[in-house]
Amino acid sequence: MIVLADQLLVLVMLINLVMLGTSRLIFSIRAVAVQGVILGVLPGLIHPFSFHLTVITVVIILAKGIIIPFLISDAVRKAHIRREVEPFIGYVPTLLIGAVFTALSFAFAQNLPLAPEHKDLLFVPASIATLLTGFLLLTTRRKAISQVIGYLVLENGIFVFGLLLSEAMPAMVEAGALLDLLVGIFIMGIVINHISREFSSIDTSRLQTLKEE
Repeated sequence: MIVLADQLLVLVMLINLVMLGTSRLIFSIRAVAVQGVILGVLPGLIHPFSFHLTVITVVIILAKGIIIPFLISDAVRKAHIRREVEPFIGYVPTLLIGAVFTALSFAFAQNLPLAPEHKDLLFVPASIATLLTGFLLLTTRRKAISQVIGYLVLENGIFVFGLLLSEAMPAMVEAGALLDLLVGIFIMGIVINHISREFSSIDTSRLQTLKEE
């Protein structure tokens, strides 16, 4: 099971690179949805079966793999956009930076004082790589929806790291983390709606033109 978990984490990191290298928003949303489903499956691979684990798995898959991607897709349809046309940094440079960050994540994880049972697992480097990918998406994309996707990827990185501590996390803390994520997505959806309605665009760089009256 641990070997399968590591293979899925490799897939998570590959999905990170795919999202950095594509301009198609719908494709990025589907990629982050697949990533969410994978994250929902991971707890069952590293922890003994229990009713609590089953509930958490179902909730994670529903939230990260279905509900949140659906909400983002709906925002894309309402905003009538398909691509991130002019990011602050081009797709090839961003992809190369993401690849470098992924390699550095492995090097950094090896120097951390991890518990012996965690040293040979990919959870920590995958977590750091996913966090950095989310940060790149947040800082290099102009469209608000792309930045929402970056926020979601960033939270996925935090979730991957939390899997190592899930036995010590009570159900309320896990539910609270998912609730925070949902609230963040809803708030961003409202912001996107207002930006699109007032400026006929969701390019956040245009907000720099606002001036105090």
